[in-house]
Order: sequence, then C-alpha cells, then structure tokens
Amino acid sequence: MKDLMKSLELSLAQSPVSVQVQLPDGKQLGSRNADVRLGFKDRLSMVALAMGEIGNVGAAIVEGRVAIEGNMRQLMAAAAALLKLDPTSGTGNHWWQRVVQRARSMAAHTVAHNARNIQFHYDLSDDFYALWLDPRRVYSCAYYRTPDLALAQAQEAKLDHICRKLNLQKGERFLDIGAGWGGLLLWAAENYGVDATGITLSKNQYAHVQQLIEDKGLAGRVRMKLVDYRELKTDRPFDKIASVGMFEHVGRAQMAGYFRTVHDLLRPGGLLMNHGITAGGVDNAQLGAGMGDFIERYIFPGGELLHVSTVQHDMAVGGLEMVDTENLRPHYAKTLWAWSDALEAQLGEASRILNAQYGEDKGGKALRAYRLYLAGCALGFERGWIALHQMLAARPDGDLHSGTLPGAQSVYPFTRDYIYAPRPPAGDAGTR
Repeated sequence: MKDLMKSLELSLAQSPVSVQVQLPDGKQLGSRNADVRLGFKDRLSMVALAMGEIGNVGAAIVEGRVAIEGNMRQLMAAAAALLKLDPTSGTGNHWWQRVVQRARSMAAHTVAHNARNIQFHYDLSDDFYALWLDPRRVYSCAYYRTPDLALAQAQEAKLDHICRKLNLQKGERFLDIGAGWGGLLLWAAENYGVDATGITLSKNQYAHVQQLIEDKGLAGRVRMKLVDYRELKTDRPFDKIASVGMFEHVGRAQMAGYFRTVHDLLRPGGLLMNHGITAGGVDNAQLGAGMGDFIERYIFPGGELLHVSTVQHDMAVGGLEMVDTENLRPHYAKTLWAWSDALEAQLGEASRILNAQYGEDKGGKALRAYRLYLAGCALGFERGWIALHQMLAARPDGDLHSGTLPGAQSVYPFTRDYIYAPRPPAGDAGTR
C-alpha cells in the first residue's frame, strides 16, 4: 500500500492541474490550494485511483464513495494524468475470449434486450436531456463547418451534411434508423422534400416525434414507428437510409446481419449513411482502466464499439460497398464539451428534474453518472481512444451500362463536389 501511495503522489505531482486527495483516514496528499479535490471514504476506491483505474473511481463517485470538487475539464485533465496504461491497448484477445465475447454479444442483442437497453438510456427524462442538448435535441456528433459555430448551428450543419452526402432528392423514400428526437427526420422532410420514415425503440422519443409531426402538419409524408430495425416491414425498399448514433447498440456478433438487413431495406443503387462511434484501438473489446465497465453499468448497457476496419468488413459482408468515409473525431470532442458545459451550468435544475422523477438517491446517481460520462467521453475523443466515422455506402445494382455514370452501379456521383456545392435559396429547399 505504501508503494501505491508513493506512485499516486508522483502521478499527482505530474498532473497538469493541481489535485488534492483526502484519504479515508483524513490524511491529505497533493496540493493545498488545488483545482481538483477528491475525498475518499473507502480504501478500495483509493487503491483504484492509485492503480489508474479511473473508470472504477468514476463508479465510486456515482455511488457516493468519493466526493469531488472542481470543474469537469480540470477533473478530466487530472484523470488522464493518473492513467497507467493506454485504454485502447488490446487485452484479452485470445481466441477463446473472442468466442466468449461473441456469445455474450449474441445474447445481449435480442430484440427484447435491445428495447430494454435503449429505454434504459433514452427514456431517462426528456426534460433532463432538453437542459443540455440543442433545441432540436440532436443527440449525436455535431459538424463544426467553421470552429466558431454555436452548438445548435453545428447540429444543423451536421443534419445538412448527412442530407448532402445522401444526395437527397424531393419525393425520395428516406428511412432514419434510430431517429432519436426527430432532428434528421424532420430536417430531411422540411428541407429536402423527402417522404420520411423514422424508427426507434424509445417510447419517449416516439411520443415526442409523433407530436412534432402533428404540430408541423407533416403527417402526410413523415411517420415515426416504434419498432426494431429487424422487424420493420415495408412494401417497397427505400431510396436512401441513414443510421445515426444507432449501430453502437447493434453488437459485434450482429453487425454483419445488421448491414444485411439494411441492404434488404435499400433499393438497388441506393445509399446508406452510417454515422456512429468507433473504437480507437484495433483489438480492444471496450475501453480499459474500468471506463468501458462504467459506461456499460451506468450509461449504455449492451453498447459495443468496433474499429472502423471491422465495421467496413462487416459492411462488405452485408453486401454494401463503402464509397466515402469521414472521421469526425475532433468534432465529437467539441460537441461533448458543449454538452458537458451546458449540463454543468444547469446542475441545480438537472438535480431537481431527476430527483423529482427518481428520488434523491437514484436521481443523484444519474446526475453524477452523466456529468462524468459527458466529460469523460470528451476526453476520450480528444485523446483518440474513441472515434466517430460517417461511412457512406451503396447497394450495387449490377447495372454497368445505363445512366450517366456507366459502371457506377449506384447513384453515388463520381466526385464529392456535390456535397459542398452551394445550396439553392432556403425557399427552394423543399422543391429540389
């Protein structure tokens, strides 16, 4: 234990922000006038800190065994300094461990399990999410077309970036898998004139979007369904499909099947935009240092991240051709800090909302978990432990000779110029 404490004192001295640690016996380590203060109530949490298991320290904070003082940006800077190992380093990559992981992934991603997992996270409280998301409640990586954009502007830029990449045209049948609170679904319908269908497993999100559709008078060409992607029935395939922030919930063992299902929902020649979080490491099944376990327990049960190379392999197995990939990792770091800062500015109201719904014990734990989750993920994207990829794929139609792009086998243009070309005036957007 003495060696661990010496190691901890050395790490504290090397931290870019000053840190004070109070041990269970009242002894204090680190700076007197510290930016960040951690008060430990048990030895087990203290050992986790000394060993660099910052995810386990996070769990102790959520459970009330460690008290914190200081802002989230300073706390994350200190956490990074206390790490002992690269959290993306591949551990447990033996063949038998991969077999066990696959079996667990299969069991964890049945239709019933996925519905419970999604509702655990997204049905927490609409009022809580509204405190720190933009007015459209877009709960995915924004696109900072210019660095000075406000969050709401960057989210609208992201919605438009996706619509442009899909080359949406008036009257096309568009499917949004995991449509959230309807941001992309409604943006595509209102600005690109598509016939739009969204699906979700969140009861709260379903009810919210249904009300928006009614309020906007879009019931004739926009619809929301409460259904798993594997159980969606349609009389004819869609021209374009988007899946934003959803495939992280699919599971490694189900990924090729997911892309096969999307392939079957997409017309020959059509385009898919798959936007989601990917692993920073090639071999790690989850983030190390206890961070993956923290997210599984408190935030996203059943969530699994794959390296972009694995995703593209499974995409090809599913019969889809990758035609364009863009890494938006730094955009997500900026997005998450915007969310974190917005939540930190509303802690009193966030506490009131969650305590009223769940009681002080459960509500307090949820708030502490989300404070750590948002800031911790911002740190993870900054450091490259995780990434965010937009993967545009096509379902080849087998037609080598017809059309203006012979040999293309899809509607994807020969160059990316169409993504960045000037848009028509706003009044014409719905008639393009």
